[in-house]
Amino acid sequence: MKNIKLIYSLVFLFFTNTIFAQNQAAGLPQTKAIALTGATIHTAAGQVIPNGVIVFDKGVITAIGGAGTAYNKATTETIDVTGKSIYPGLISPANQLGLIEIEAVRATDDQTEIGQFNPHVRALIAYNTDSELIPTVRSNGVLITQATPQGDVITGMSSVMQLDGWNWEDAVLKKDDGVHINWIGYFKRDFDFSTFTFTTKKNDKREEQLREISKIFDDAIIYSQIKNPSTINVKLEAMKGLFDGSKNLYIAADYGKEIIEAVQFAQSKGVKKIVIIGGEESLLAADFLKENNVPVIVGTTHRLPNKVDDDTDLPYKLPYLLQQKGVTVGLAYIGLNWRTRNLPFVAGTVAGHGMDKEDALKLITANNAKILGIDKYVGTLEVGKHATLIVSAGDVLDMRSAKVEQAFIQGRKIDLDDKQKRLYKKYSEKYGTK
Repeated sequence: MKNIKLIYSLVFLFFTNTIFAQNQAAGLPQTKAIALTGATIHTAAGQVIPNGVIVFDKGVITAIGGAGTAYNKATTETIDVTGKSIYPGLISPANQLGLIEIEAVRATDDQTEIGQFNPHVRALIAYNTDSELIPTVRSNGVLITQATPQGDVITGMSSVMQLDGWNWEDAVLKKDDGVHINWIGYFKRDFDFSTFTFTTKKNDKREEQLREISKIFDDAIIYSQIKNPSTINVKLEAMKGLFDGSKNLYIAADYGKEIIEAVQFAQSKGVKKIVIIGGEESLLAADFLKENNVPVIVGTTHRLPNKVDDDTDLPYKLPYLLQQKGVTVGLAYIGLNWRTRNLPFVAGTVAGHGMDKEDALKLITANNAKILGIDKYVGTLEVGKHATLIVSAGDVLDMRSAKVEQAFIQGRKIDLDDKQKRLYKKYSEKYGTK
């Protein structure tokens, strides 16, 4: 009997610990108007409001302005955030957050499908709202991500997701916003694990691969002209939106000549909206990109330049230099998905290399929203837009002072606890280092 009681006790403790280790629940819908007062409001729409007031109800911003902004105090929950700063929720494009949990565990990796050409693959239905990584990213102010599939050539369709929800149906902000393609380069870069370095060699199959891509687009053009096809081709069906402007074509390309070539190819096929992702040498094609109204989502700037004779800080200056050329620029943290939590600090580095700080903020808010086609709802703090915003104790672009204390997604107050905070608290108490 004692053994049975001991077993029951151990089982109870196991499940209790498991329950407490789970991520927090999704935020509850807003039931009462909320006013945040006293903070400096960075609207990302060209205005900074000191000692400002922002009011939102039913998930939508209803008023924003200076200290004298009128609102019904009797029916509104007023939260004093004097001395803090309010920003739009940060937006992370071209990311695999929610698609992969542990890189070394294949069962948690759902970012790639087999095959070279998969325009029909939807990142949307693979998005995992229970990821342990999401709360850690959210804690640094990133509230929206573009779940983007990986792969060989045509990788699939991304979707824009809010970092809160019970499931992907709750979290989705824009379904299937675009198709992603890795442009075929003149050279292939492979990673050699024996020397732990990248090796570059000529891509001998380039012309053949380009012909295959061209054929798929030609087939998709013909298919898109059939009003009621008797047989649905899921691959070509997924590409129809490229020709009527309802979907973006996101092209991952880095080198200047390849960027121009990729854009010209897409234009020749009648693609309406084109976005370059990565763009390490996009400055070489800046005039062409401006003339053709093609935006660039610049990849991670915390890297060395491609060429030995480039300025060592060229990657940091790249968004600023593109902006000076008149190109619409967004910023992404391409690479390990959990590192996207550093996105605001990457923007802060750009601000330290020529760009005005409010313009640097736009790189990860207003500009990204415009490029992804969600600027009607998010990206700036304006009346009528979603109440998706953060409150920080310091400058959110500066890792020395940034401390996100409150976050709201469509007016829902978000629990900013995460696994790393819990572990810090646990071991601080154990070793008395608080």
